[in-house]
Amino acid sequence: MNDTSIPKPLAGVKVLDLSRVLAGPWCGQLLADMGADVIKVERPGSGDDTRHWGPPWLPGTRESAYYLSANRGKRSVTVDMAKPEGQQLIKQLVAQSDVLLENFKVDGLAKYGLDYLSLKTENPRLIYCSITGFGQQSPYSHRAGYDFMIQAMGGIMSLTGQSDDTPGGGPMKTGVATADIFTGLYAANAILAALFQRERSNSGTHIDMALMDVQVGVLANQALNYLTSHQVPQRLGNAHPNIVPYQAFATADGHMILAVGNDDQFQRCCTVLELSALPHDPRFVSNGARVANREHLIPTLQAAFLRHDTAHWLAALEAVGVPSGPINTLDRVFDDPHVKARQLKQTLPHPQAGQVNLVSNPIRFNDIALNADIPPPGLGQHTHQILEEMLQLDAQQIAILKQQGII
Repeated sequence: MNDTSIPKPLAGVKVLDLSRVLAGPWCGQLLADMGADVIKVERPGSGDDTRHWGPPWLPGTRESAYYLSANRGKRSVTVDMAKPEGQQLIKQLVAQSDVLLENFKVDGLAKYGLDYLSLKTENPRLIYCSITGFGQQSPYSHRAGYDFMIQAMGGIMSLTGQSDDTPGGGPMKTGVATADIFTGLYAANAILAALFQRERSNSGTHIDMALMDVQVGVLANQALNYLTSHQVPQRLGNAHPNIVPYQAFATADGHMILAVGNDDQFQRCCTVLELSALPHDPRFVSNGARVANREHLIPTLQAAFLRHDTAHWLAALEAVGVPSGPINTLDRVFDDPHVKARQLKQTLPHPQAGQVNLVSNPIRFNDIALNADIPPPGLGQHTHQILEEMLQLDAQQIAILKQQGII
């Protein structure tokens, strides 16, 4: 559900999005869902790299599913910023924008006069968000940053996957580009804070976001496990370092997860498994004891789970309030009653394909999902509209820019 009659929280905010691939576009899409007018500035002829990262492609187009995942709600304008005339067009757009979002290498935009120090003279209220691999000041600032590399350097791959001494063991990245996505989310939060601050200070700011910083920042309890104990955490597969039992178990027909969060839940779980003596065993009487003795507890639980299929255990555990769940493939995810009831698949009209399926923004205001109501744009789809609307260029002026290869 998306009620367009209710003003969205960022209505009236203009964002100039010079970013590409994932972290920056993810941030821009979130701002667009919240109501900002996000103008995606792309290279003429090629555009965002991810447009070409297929298959799969949206039927009837050459738009990749990857590109579609991060660009809902934006308008696309093509400008060649390598040319002085293109730089001037962007500066004119900046003068009317609240936020600029970019993920070029450090100092990569300075040669075009599009860095923060140059543009804040054009617009002192500009909020300029830079996303890089390692930030503006770092021994690694000159390096390019890619999610896979950042997951490795930032430690998450040392925590993900089976231990080295088990079949299939070794470091493992996450199934989606979480360093990029988390950075996009942090960047959007920072931009919202900067917009709020600007209401009091009347001045803009430069936000410096680094994928590496974010990856370290979201190590969460695992980082504190190390900083507190000085013991390097090891990969535990689907097990949890601080809670037991909290992992995947094989059943008679597949696998499921069990997420026991306290001693009461453990007692109820053992009753369901017909292992009522376990909670009274000194080795398992508390979570701390269970963590210390997991190698004795888990095989016993695993043997019990093999007695019945997944559906049996999920129903029995739910009946007594013990958290558990299936391990769904994506077809099952989008067929799940919760996912359907919450309308987490969004379908929008598309000018070439007829329609496009997207994943809904999970944020809701007053029971209304914050989803932009326009699909990811075609390359340069809104160039004429934006140049006419924001810069008051006429058709002849736009035609000349087109002929010169500037747009």
